[in-house]
Amino acid sequence: MLDIRWIRSNADEVKAYLANRNNDFDIEPLLALDEEKRKLLSETEELKAKRNEGSRKVGMAKSKGEDAVELMEEMRVIGDRIRDIDSTLAEIEEKMNNMLLSIPNRPHESVPVGKDENDNPVVRRWGEPKSFAFEPKAHWDIGEAAGIMDFEKGAALAQSRFTVLKGVGARLERALLNFMLDLHTEKHGYLEVQPPFMVNSKTMQGTGQLPKFADDLYKCENDDLWLIPTAEVPLTNLFAGEILEEEQLPFYCTAYTPCFRREAGAYGRDVRGMLRQHQFDKVEMVKISTPERSYEELEMLTDNAEEVLRLLEIPHRTVCLCTGDMGFGSSKTYDIEVWLPSQDKYREISSCSNCEDFQARRMNTRYRPKGGGKPQFVHTLNGSGIAVGRTLIAVLENYQREDGSVEIPKALVSYMGGVEEIR
Repeated sequence: MLDIRWIRSNADEVKAYLANRNNDFDIEPLLALDEEKRKLLSETEELKAKRNEGSRKVGMAKSKGEDAVELMEEMRVIGDRIRDIDSTLAEIEEKMNNMLLSIPNRPHESVPVGKDENDNPVVRRWGEPKSFAFEPKAHWDIGEAAGIMDFEKGAALAQSRFTVLKGVGARLERALLNFMLDLHTEKHGYLEVQPPFMVNSKTMQGTGQLPKFADDLYKCENDDLWLIPTAEVPLTNLFAGEILEEEQLPFYCTAYTPCFRREAGAYGRDVRGMLRQHQFDKVEMVKISTPERSYEELEMLTDNAEEVLRLLEIPHRTVCLCTGDMGFGSSKTYDIEVWLPSQDKYREISSCSNCEDFQARRMNTRYRPKGGGKPQFVHTLNGSGIAVGRTLIAVLENYQREDGSVEIPKALVSYMGGVEEIR
């Protein structure tokens, strides 16, 4: 959420960045409501001052035994007007709040202007895609042939875009998430958290999922509970409504959770296999920082995610999302894309974002500066560290052999109980 005072003072800048983000939100009705609100606030302050003075005069008149009926009637009229204004202000506040919740975040000045993913510049690459002496298979063919993936059972138990992993496949998923958690907690300094997998509407609103993305979420019918689309939601909200001390920052935490998304806007995309699922596993990283450090923390966060793939020795690249491809709450985002031989291209496996104070304003999460002064909003950052199912896909495809077997990356062998291959 943006500060209405900043929007009011920088209306042209807001219109320009909304256009760069391919967003058609019209700020003029918001500014009109803001002007009306300020006029009404000014009027009600004057009326309250008159009422206070009138009450004083009524008291004096009564103490002197004078007739105060006319003055009391004037005070009654003023009181009725104040109540009418307060009612109107409440309605305006609600409308303005709903509008503010619908405005995407302001891009950082370093974000390239562009229309879509084709305008995302590559900032670095790691590893060279392997040249196979045979036609590499897709992960669904490898998994089904090895008996570790069952897409038909997943659909029968639930619906399409659900998968059953079995045997070594289930073990590989578990090995990957344990490997990631150990890396982030033991080397990168994150606190491991086990959050709820369901949260309430206020929590969803805090990180920007509501109200804009309600159609892409799963909601419990009889409760104010939503299945989380990412652990970013509960982790970032851990300090909602709190004032932290600057000495507590930066704060790092990580969690493994299943994630649930309806993929409402992805009909017909990546229908086969496990690339786009309604339920998937992910290890998430969240940082809470002071504004001065947040972009340094973003670079470190992205490197933490990239290290997962470096240790697994899987080729990948990192791109900086342009204005037209950024997420709703982000000020700057790096996408890490992993090489998939069967598709002969890179596919996104992690997004690492700095949301600046966009989420903090929604959650009312602030910190008290060391040198004293007024509490300030924190900056929040989040990143996939990384999507476990997509990493499993990348392992199967990049480590496949011509006979249909799959080598287990060296970094995972100890997590697999010594198993070195899938046959």
